[in-house]
Amino acid sequence: MDLGLFFKNNYILTNYHVVEDATEVLVSLSDRREYVAEIIGVDPLSDLAVLKVDGTNLPKVSIGDSENLRVGDWVVAIGSPFSFDFSVTAGIVSAKGRSIQNNNIGNYVPFLQTDAAINRGNSGGPLFDMNGNVVGINSQIYSRSGGYQGLAFAIPINVAIDVAEQIIDTGIVARGYLGVRVGEVDNDLAEALGMDKPYGALINDLEEGESGDNAGLIPGDVILDFDGKEIKFSADLPHVVGQIKPNTESTATIFRDGEEMELTFILGELPSSDKPFVPAKSDNNSDMLGLQIEEIDRDSTANGKFRKRNWTKCYQGSPASGKIQRGDVITHIRYRNMKYKIDSLESFRIP
Repeated sequence: MDLGLFFKNNYILTNYHVVEDATEVLVSLSDRREYVAEIIGVDPLSDLAVLKVDGTNLPKVSIGDSENLRVGDWVVAIGSPFSFDFSVTAGIVSAKGRSIQNNNIGNYVPFLQTDAAINRGNSGGPLFDMNGNVVGINSQIYSRSGGYQGLAFAIPINVAIDVAEQIIDTGIVARGYLGVRVGEVDNDLAEALGMDKPYGALINDLEEGESGDNAGLIPGDVILDFDGKEIKFSADLPHVVGQIKPNTESTATIFRDGEEMELTFILGELPSSDKPFVPAKSDNNSDMLGLQIEEIDRDSTANGKFRKRNWTKCYQGSPASGKIQRGDVITHIRYRNMKYKIDSLESFRIP
């Protein structure tokens, strides 16, 4: 048996995976009352679902502020692990802003990591702070055995309430969308770009006609902050952008050609379909850094997809080993704060 919580009038907040594929949802209260719940809506991307029951004198939790939580703060989880109803466990906030991947859940949720004991049956249950306010919805565990191993993840209540209110008001959850593919900035890349330290989200590719492309982002840019929130790692960017409403104007600080600059974005809307990312313009190839590279077949560039005459090869132990994969297309090289466009096999020359 999994849990949920009354957060507003007759509305219950729980996990999507708790009600997924359910034909009927039965809600049992601690005073033994039972109700058949209506599923108002679900949001698989955040693993949340909103239910509603017809009843009176229903309990209601006090909603806290997950933004004010600090790593090391004590938290308490309530659940029914292995059908032991209303079990209470305690722990601390181990980390904030975690990005985890489990059944496509995670890209748009900055999870709270805790070491409060969570097992099957805790899903959808509340995570309380020491003042009795709900600060999270228990959602995931990391385990090799299927049982608790000290790593539990909760959806921050600020994110959960925003999703729930959208489901109630409109039936859908709208998220901002940049249309970019990002990568991590490591020490070697930071040095090549002229940055003081590895930081931010590196723009690897752009979807043509989307917000990032329209704002003037280019591959090789590094986003340092977005809408006033710092971007330490690439995983931080979708957390921030996804919580901003579509068609909202936002500004970002980016690092380009050795300098910081500001760009203004009008956010698009995250597509609800599973259509793949379609990159914008890509250009060409070269050789060097321990790479064996072939020219692009320019007679076949439909929809931005390139067909090469031969696969590329990356020599083991070379500077590019582990960073460049077969099939990658090199469009630009940055060296000593200078950017060079690669438009032919012959154009890759480090001065």
